[in-house]
Order: sequence, then C-alpha cells, then structure tokens
Amino acid sequence: MFKTILMATDGSPAVERLLVFTEHMARRTDAQVIVVHAYELPKSYEWTEGYAQLADGYAAVAQEVVDDAVDALVKSGINATGDVRIGPAAAAIVEAARLHQVDLIIMGGRAQKQESVTEQLLGSVSSAVLRFTYCPVLVVP
Repeated sequence: MFKTILMATDGSPAVERLLVFTEHMARRTDAQVIVVHAYELPKSYEWTEGYAQLADGYAAVAQEVVDDAVDALVKSGINATGDVRIGPAAAAIVEAARLHQVDLIIMGGRAQKQESVTEQLLGSVSSAVLRFTYCPVLVVP
C-alpha cells in the first residue's frame, strides 16, 4: 500500500514516538522511508561576518538530526535515507513529499501557537501540511 513514507522530524525528544510508528508502517508495507528535517536561517544576522559560520552550524545540526533518525531506522532493518531542507517546515515537507512521490507522511503534532482550533489540536506545521499535501498524513501526538 505504501511504497515510500516521509517521516518529518524536528529533532525533539518526541522523535522516538515517530520512529516507532514509522518503523511499524514501513515494516508492514515494505516501504522506503525518507527522513526530512527543515530549518530556517535567521535573516537578522545576514550582514554579520560570522553568518557563514552560523549557517554551517545550522546545517551540521540539521544533518545530525536526520542522520540519527536514519541510523535508528536502518538498525531496525528499514530502508531509509535523509533529506535536509532549508525553509519553512510545512512548505519544505510538502515539497519533499512531491519530490520523492511519497504515499504517506508521518509527523508529530504539537500546538505551541494556538491561532485556530485546528492548530490547537495539531500544531501549525502539521495543520499546514494537511492543507497543502496530496497524500495521507499520520499525525502522532
């Protein structure tokens, strides 16, 4: 049923629950997993001399977040690869889903900014992904 699953991670401790669900779904359908993490660089520091070093630091941390999740899945016998993206999380997840032609997105849901009822229940990023993607989304609380 699912050939390719995208697991979106923010690197928080909640990724452990995402890994359990992702491993289970991938194992049941023999699916490949693409682990995606998106980050944004702070624009307010672009003018500083150390901005390139700051950007390199963000990229290194983002890659580590993805590598840790990929390694955990691979150790469990799941075919997994990573994709690090720069940009707003929801847009990056939707674009990665289109690029990799995924059949399912698995992501966490948390409500830090409570602007609407949907965002109160799911979180702003998962709400936006649900609105703009073409495939099913499994939101893990």
